[in-house]
Amino acid sequence: MTKYIFITGGVVSSLGKGIAASSLAAILEARGLRVTMTKLDPYINVDPGTMSPYQHGEVFVTEDGAETDLDLGHYERFLRTTMRKVNNFTTGQIYENVIRKERRGEYLGATVQVIPHITDEIKRVIGLSGDGYDIALIEIGGTVGDIESLPFLEAIRQMRVDLGEDHTLFIHLTLVPYIASAGELKTKPTQHSVKELRTIGIQPDILICRSDRAIPQGERKKIALFTNVHESAVFSAVDADSIYRIPSMLHEQGLDEVVIRKLHLDAPAANLSEWNKVIDKLASPRTAVTIAMVGKYVDHPDAYKSLTEALIHAGIHTGIQVDIRYIEAEEIEAHGTANLETVDAILVPGGFGERGIAGMIAAAQFARERRVPYLGICLGMQIAVIEFARHVAGLEKADSTEFVADTPYPVIALITEWIDSSGQVEQREEGGDLGGTMRLGAQQCALIPGTLAHRLYDAADITERHRHRYEFNNRYLEQLEAAGLRISGKSMDGSLVEMIELADHPWFLACQFHPEFTSRPRDGHPLFTGFVQAAHHYKKGHAAS
Repeated sequence: MTKYIFITGGVVSSLGKGIAASSLAAILEARGLRVTMTKLDPYINVDPGTMSPYQHGEVFVTEDGAETDLDLGHYERFLRTTMRKVNNFTTGQIYENVIRKERRGEYLGATVQVIPHITDEIKRVIGLSGDGYDIALIEIGGTVGDIESLPFLEAIRQMRVDLGEDHTLFIHLTLVPYIASAGELKTKPTQHSVKELRTIGIQPDILICRSDRAIPQGERKKIALFTNVHESAVFSAVDADSIYRIPSMLHEQGLDEVVIRKLHLDAPAANLSEWNKVIDKLASPRTAVTIAMVGKYVDHPDAYKSLTEALIHAGIHTGIQVDIRYIEAEEIEAHGTANLETVDAILVPGGFGERGIAGMIAAAQFARERRVPYLGICLGMQIAVIEFARHVAGLEKADSTEFVADTPYPVIALITEWIDSSGQVEQREEGGDLGGTMRLGAQQCALIPGTLAHRLYDAADITERHRHRYEFNNRYLEQLEAAGLRISGKSMDGSLVEMIELADHPWFLACQFHPEFTSRPRDGHPLFTGFVQAAHHYKKGHAAS
């Protein structure tokens, strides 16, 4: 029978519930337990797919094609478990499920209410996500006291009653701020947060107290006294220089021992050797490179969270410190490419809309002409194709129909715009839903022997995750190949271009998928590892000249 650990947060948001939960999950997995994780988000959006990156950050895509909260990326980076659609539910999805059941008459004419119908649905999906695992960690989004989170909190309160203390555990993450003018850590916010939690019937079993410094024994004792939590179950979560250090930090304090004891589990000691290797490599890089990330949302780094982590992973596995220089694409449009002169590689990430496109194209042209290593991801591949078509293949006004609907050379377009059963271009449909309408999730790609992509992956077929609508227009395939563009990967049926590169360039590669979603700190990813190594070679060659 699955045991459930519920993680809630108080005082303020962005305390790092996802990282704390993932770190605990990593320790429990290191003790030989089968662990999964689920995020319950209180917003009414069905999923974050249509939400602004400035408000929500990155949209993480699961293998089975769900657009989810970015915390699921943390879950996969810390665990060997692959997340699925059942690992992220929103208030919007819960209400949508209940309303569908009501329309089908499944409630037999009853008045549908938050309790019991919404809470029963929440309990159902929690059970669905944890089925088949020893432990399921359930993270509740938002903070205690938010009206949006109340149905989730009521549902987990009921699960304690339904399953008992042996099968449920409540962990509460709070802030213990340091007031510099007083020279003191203040425990009152934590006390009030727990008081708020207790008013709705939940008594936390464990407290994880976030602070910029270690919490002394006296303050821990005070927190325990006023929150009715045993002193041995009050833990300090100090700011760390790397999120991958946190499993060891929590393990050293004995968090997993308390969890094991309270849930009456029998598990061997944690083997954190893999995580220790990650930390050791992070702490002792041999050299450093600077990589420019030219994007649309660089002033909000969470929008590229998986991408940033993938570059860090590559640094771990190459022994190279990766310094990321975030460059707003519109800045290049306004001031030119001077700020690219001192970087060792250029990365253009995914994105939507026409803002900043000219700056991205300029960055791709700079990389191609100056022979700087280039990695284009999703939109970054489309940018590389447009730039090549314009400046090498002679298609002067080549573009994507996403940006210029009537471009004379739509080298990037919706599939329906360049192919149908008669081979004629169809018109784009206007209007309709945006959510869930893209090519999503894991799909196979066949790599062309002899290409850089084939050498990096060392495989004939790969599987990577997608999130996009627009594709390489096959009507320009022969013309662009004749000009020197090299196709290095296609969909398994050969109908869609998935990867391109330049044969006469030291390292220029772009892909339509998102490889950052499958990069892991313990394993790395061949594309990012190769990219960082190419940046190092470029830097060495530049220094020698």
